[in-house]
Amino acid sequence: MELVLSTLVNSLSLGGIYAMIALGYTMVYGIAKMLNFAHGDIIMVGAYAIYVFMALNNPILAILLSVLFCLLLGITIERVAYRPLRGASPLAVLITAIGVSYLLQSLAQIVFGSASKMVTVYEFGAIKIFGVTLQVSTLVTMAVAIVVMIALTLFVKLTRTGRAMIAVSEDRGAAQLMGINVNRIITITFAIGSSLAALAGLFYLLKAPSVSSTLGAMPGIKAFTAAVIGGIGSIPGAMLGGLLLGFVECVATKITAIAPYTDAIEFSILIIILLVRPTGFLGKKRREKV
Repeated sequence: MELVLSTLVNSLSLGGIYAMIALGYTMVYGIAKMLNFAHGDIIMVGAYAIYVFMALNNPILAILLSVLFCLLLGITIERVAYRPLRGASPLAVLITAIGVSYLLQSLAQIVFGSASKMVTVYEFGAIKIFGVTLQVSTLVTMAVAIVVMIALTLFVKLTRTGRAMIAVSEDRGAAQLMGINVNRIITITFAIGSSLAALAGLFYLLKAPSVSSTLGAMPGIKAFTAAVIGGIGSIPGAMLGGLLLGFVECVATKITAIAPYTDAIEFSILIIILLVRPTGFLGKKRREKV
């Protein structure tokens, strides 16, 4: 019972982190039709921002400033690196995204060095639930992730900006003819995705209180995997893929025989799902206009 409950809570917590990062990937792809491979490195930037702002001795303020910094960084990256390539080929945009990723990692190494930095945001301790000892930080991560995903879903479905995002995702040209500012919608999408990545950086620090320039590399790849599994471009799909990947990872790490091959198992699941259902669980087939 203890093992089952702890595994379930840990899988929901980790899956929530992957889902938040995957939401950034899937929203940008769904609206801007590009894969922002620099998105994972925003996690690293957010963690370093918390490291810097913790000098204020106020964890809440440090977190808020980190989210704001990453939000502005996302907007800047979109305007400087991606907006000039709006009409360029997908390959050119992809290469640019990879370049931005390495740029962020290199800048982090120049500013903070290659050694990991220890960051203690807050000591939550542990509590017992039904006789099972659970880390409070894990429960906080799970709760915040659920709230964020629900809030984002309601934002997209119920607000004017959210409906504009759906319109741009369905047909950018028609949305522009209807008076929607496409550039503004894409900028807002990058801002939301970068804010979620900053929160993911916080949750990674709660799990392991250290940050390095490569912190966001593997989480970014796994979150992209989650987005593809769920259906790239689908917000519910990103949530489903993130939770599924978190569950698989937590279960695999508990089994000694397969624990060293956890990453291989996750990526194998991606390959199998793409072979069976190329659009992912909740993805839709799109017809390209010619």
